[in-house]
Amino acid sequence: MTILIDRDQGITSPTLVPGEGDLARDHADLTIGLINNMPDPALKATERQFMKLLQAAAGPRRIRFHCFSLPSVKRSPEAKWHIESEYSDLTELRRHRFDGLIVTGAEPVTPELDQEPYWRDLTELIDWAKVNTRSTIWSCLAAHAAVLHLDRIKRRRLPAKCHGIFDCEAVADDPLTRAAPAPLKVSHSRLNEIAESDLARAGYQVLTRSAKAGVDIFVRQYASRFVFFQGHPEYDALSLQREYLRDIGRYLARERETYPQLPVSYFDAATEEKLNRFEKKASHQCHPALTNELPALNLRTDIAVGSAAAALFRNWLQYLGAEADTSVRARQAKGVGSALGLPMR
Repeated sequence: MTILIDRDQGITSPTLVPGEGDLARDHADLTIGLINNMPDPALKATERQFMKLLQAAAGPRRIRFHCFSLPSVKRSPEAKWHIESEYSDLTELRRHRFDGLIVTGAEPVTPELDQEPYWRDLTELIDWAKVNTRSTIWSCLAAHAAVLHLDRIKRRRLPAKCHGIFDCEAVADDPLTRAAPAPLKVSHSRLNEIAESDLARAGYQVLTRSAKAGVDIFVRQYASRFVFFQGHPEYDALSLQREYLRDIGRYLARERETYPQLPVSYFDAATEEKLNRFEKKASHQCHPALTNELPALNLRTDIAVGSAAAALFRNWLQYLGAEADTSVRARQAKGVGSALGLPMR
């Protein structure tokens, strides 16, 4: 299914397809695919987050947006029905030329990435995207999987989960970070990392990093420009809260052994104090019913969610559109010349 995103068209769900006009445009339409492999509870939220980001970043440009998911990612019956009814089949991806792809991570089910049930599908997608897109974004676990496949760079397990909002600084001059806020406040949520030294040895360029979270964005040029996010700039204000509460629920249901750490620089001081008290109570009274006693949660006022993503995706769309716009202007000039009876060269 194709969703045509226009600046003036509201977005509510992947089934919304705005009507198309035949007006001449100065900017070429862009075709972008989202390969959404996020866990079932985050599936629809991820669709909305990326669609809203693209809509806000597109300006006067129209975007033809296709949703896909790797068929080998394990799904609940409800999520499987949603994908089958709302998404395009992955075989459609190879029948068309895509300007850009966005590939999300998935919840790991094995200790090693190359043992994941979706590994073969994902590596075939990586190889295809190298020569069939202008640029592809690999997000979080997908970034780790891509560099493992491309250059055998293995991610490293962190001593504690990297979870929160981190200040990231630009360390290279690149069009992707042009006019981005300083610092970029980016959500990270991961148990592993790619070391900057490993990336440098393999020829990747780091664009942004955090003193606490490490490498944030890095890139590499193939026929397609590959952009890698270790973080989640697409996250909305409540994404980290939902993950944190999910992990508390899993702890209380004895589905995980350790109590989750507070997200960094996310909740306000009063909320952190309440949550620390709740953790102490949960360690002595571990029971699912205790979730009913969770305190009201308030976020810090300076998290600036979305500011980094707005700049990054605006610049990414400009990169994708530069070649497409040149083709549009050439066709328009040819049409004018033909109408005037001028010889074609």
